[in-house]
Amino acid sequence: MKICIVSDSHDRAEPLAAAIVKAQSLGAEAVIHCGDLIGANTLRTSLKLGIPLHVLHGNNVGDQMALHRMMSKQGGLMTYHGQDAELEWGGRRIFATHYPHYGRAMACTGDYDLVCCGHSHVAEIIWQPNIKGERTLLVNPGSVSGIGAPGIEEAFTWILGDLDKMIFEIHTQEH
Repeated sequence: MKICIVSDSHDRAEPLAAAIVKAQSLGAEAVIHCGDLIGANTLRTSLKLGIPLHVLHGNNVGDQMALHRMMSKQGGLMTYHGQDAELEWGGRRIFATHYPHYGRAMACTGDYDLVCCGHSHVAEIIWQPNIKGERTLLVNPGSVSGIGAPGIEEAFTWILGDLDKMIFEIHTQEH
């Protein structure tokens, strides 16, 4: 199963939808948004693409009630998880949060195969050593809005992940 991981859209609907369209063309079957979505309306275009969205709120929370109302009208296409999420897809245990320090801590437990986070606007993929003597994949897709991404002008980042092979790639797209 392939997934799209995004974060920090900061009310920018167009690059979010563009990342999802590209990820779908590469086989993605679901999206994890690691927070700082802000407004529920940011998701309207993306929801029309028909791919399940799993959304967290981050530190720029926005209107939580609007997100809950939107979720209730989507027939399962959108799940608003709040602060963090535990998922199991393709036999993989996944944890998602907004904050990198929280993500790293959860990766260190060894309880998950994949931990996703955001907040820093810096895209990275790390094999984090954990307390079980193994490694957990820790990914941060950077900023799908492109705001504050270091060294990236007029572009945004997101991650495509293959849960079967545990291969994850950072994608950069122009606005």
